[in-house]
Amino acid sequence: MESPDDAAIYRMDDETALVVTTDFFPPVVDDPYRYGRIAAANAMSDVFAMGGEVLLALNLLALPEDLPAAEAQAIVRGGAEAVREAGGVVAGGHSVTDREPKYGLAVVGRVHPERYLSKSGALPGDVLVLTKPLGSGLVTTALKQGKARADDVEAASACMARLNRSAGQAALSVGARSATDITGYALAGHALEMAGASGVDFDLVLADLPLLPGARHYAEIGCVPGGTWRNRSAFIGRIDGLEAAPPHTEAVLFDPQTSGGLLIAVPESGLAALLARLEAAGAPGQAIGRVRPGSGRLRLHTD
Repeated sequence: MESPDDAAIYRMDDETALVVTTDFFPPVVDDPYRYGRIAAANAMSDVFAMGGEVLLALNLLALPEDLPAAEAQAIVRGGAEAVREAGGVVAGGHSVTDREPKYGLAVVGRVHPERYLSKSGALPGDVLVLTKPLGSGLVTTALKQGKARADDVEAASACMARLNRSAGQAALSVGARSATDITGYALAGHALEMAGASGVDFDLVLADLPLLPGARHYAEIGCVPGGTWRNRSAFIGRIDGLEAAPPHTEAVLFDPQTSGGLLIAVPESGLAALLARLEAAGAPGQAIGRVRPGSGRLRLHTD
């Protein structure tokens, strides 16, 4: 309980600890099957961010009374297939009536109690690796505003639907100690959580941040979710160098992500192996910065 990690860990014995988490939200894409898969991937991501494996999940479902049965079934099928891909099973759940659809999971996973990733394990000299491009909030906001290109929506949807399972396994296998998944607090907020918990500073190279297709364009034309500015207000006081950044950078840094990638702090000796394993798993990673001695701040560099 002393570390603000992505999920709760309950030690069962010397070999097994349970990892427990939950998440759910309204639709971010129009297709009900893809929505269900994205919501499930997002809920399970907390387990993967700690290097764990999913055992079982329970559906959390809120549906309008007039939603067609086929659409409700597609949402649940998308979630179930994501859980199956993760190696777990859906073991029931609970549903209620609501005016707006909402879907997600309560998830139970497992890790070894002495070998897992935490937010508090980053050390000076580690390299920061991000496993998915940024900008899902910008793309989905453009979709809601009728300004998104179909190819950009498909790329963002496929990215959000991809599981972080292989990324978490790869991180553990190369000796990484610290990771988190990038979701509603955006890259800036979640990076600051890691830096603060570890008692270090994170240096980020803005030119190295990977972006989803169209993300920069949507930021520049103002397709920015409201949560972006709440994140900015919450975290701006612990960030240095933003004033010299390109104009679209604030929208990217503070963009709330749905089912974003893992931010991994890996020893430099394990960087090449981590990038190779991520590439082989179809989840390519990008080195975006380094860990420095400090006190929980984010320092931005333009090159």
